[in-house]
Amino acid sequence: MGVTTVTEMTAGVLHTLFRTEQGGHEQVVLCQDRATGLKAVIALHDTALGPALGGTRFHAYASDEEAVLDALNLSRGMSYKNALAGLDHGGGKAVIIGDPELLKSEELLLAYGRFVESLGGRYVTACDVGTYVADMDVVARETRWATGRSPENGGAGDSSVLTAYGVFQGMRASAQHLWGDPTLRGRKVGVVGVGKVGHYLVEHLLEDGAEVVITDVRTESVQRILDKHPQVTAVADTETLIRTEGLDIYAPCALGGALNDDTVPVLTTKIVCGAANNQLAHPGVEKILQDRGILYAPDYVVNAGGVIQVADELHGFDFDRCKVKATKIFDTTLEIFARAKSDGIPPAAAADRVAEQRMADARAARTA
Repeated sequence: MGVTTVTEMTAGVLHTLFRTEQGGHEQVVLCQDRATGLKAVIALHDTALGPALGGTRFHAYASDEEAVLDALNLSRGMSYKNALAGLDHGGGKAVIIGDPELLKSEELLLAYGRFVESLGGRYVTACDVGTYVADMDVVARETRWATGRSPENGGAGDSSVLTAYGVFQGMRASAQHLWGDPTLRGRKVGVVGVGKVGHYLVEHLLEDGAEVVITDVRTESVQRILDKHPQVTAVADTETLIRTEGLDIYAPCALGGALNDDTVPVLTTKIVCGAANNQLAHPGVEKILQDRGILYAPDYVVNAGGVIQVADELHGFDFDRCKVKATKIFDTTLEIFARAKSDGIPPAAAADRVAEQRMADARAARTA
C-alpha cells in the first residue's frame, strides 16, 4: 500500500484550497470518521467581523474535489452575506459528502458535532440543504456551536421561515426599484425549488396577489403546493419555467449556479431574486444580466433572513426581533441598487464593495 505524502499534492489542489485570487480562506478542515462514514469539509473564509457562521450542507457530490470547491464558494458567500446583514460574524460553511438518505445517522451527526466543537467556537453551524432542525439537535449534543435547533432544545427552529421572508422583501424592493411600487400584485413570479424555503416564499407571493409558476425535481414538493393552492401553475422543469412568456420575476431557490451561460440568454424575466446561494455560475454573468436589462438582486443580500435568525439564537432567540432585522433587507436591497447606479456597476459588484468595505474596516480596527 502506498502512502501519499504532502509533497505529492498537486499545485492545483493547493491553489483550490487557498483560492489566492479571492484573498484566500483562513482555514479549511477536512474531517473523516471511518466508523460512521463521515467525510466533511469545514471552510472558514473570514472572521474579521467575528466567529464564522454558516450552515452544513449534506449532499452527494460527484467528487471530493467538487465538495471542497462548494465549501469554499459557500463560505466566501457567507462572509459577504453576514457583513451585509449587519451581523458580527464572519463566513463559514460545511459540507458533508454523501447521500443523506443513505448515509445520515445519529452516530455520523455526533461525530460531525465533535469536529465542530474542536474548532473552539471559530465556526458556528446551522441547517442547509440536506440538514434539518432535528439534525442540529443531534449535532448540538456534541457542540455548543450548533444553531437552528428546535425550540424544545432552546433553538430558533426552522430558519427557512425568515429566509423566505427576506427574499420576499428583496422582491418587493426590486419591484419598487424597477416599477416604482413595492407590491407584487398581478406580477408573474416563477419559483424553481419549492422545498424548505421555496414553499414559504410561495405563500408570501400568493398573499401579496402574485401569479405563481413553480417547478421542482421532487414531484411531492410540487404536489404539496398544488394541493393547497390549485391556482398555482406547475411546469415540467427549470428550462420550461425560465422561458415562460410574461414572467416578471424569476426566483431560483434550489442549488447554486442557476445563472449561467446557458440560462441567462434565454431568460424572459425582468428581475431575478431568489433564495439559492451562489446563483452566478462565474464572474461576468452579472454583466450579461445587466446588458440584457435584467435586474439581479444579489442572492446573499436577499437570502440573509435565515442567518439573521440563527445568529440571534446565540443570544436568546426572539422571533419578533429577528423579523424586524429581516424586514430591513428591503432597505438594504434598495441601497445596493442605488450604489450600483451611482457607481455604474452591476448590483452584484455593488454588494461586494459594500461587504468588503465592512470587513476591511473590521480588520483595520483590530490592528489600530
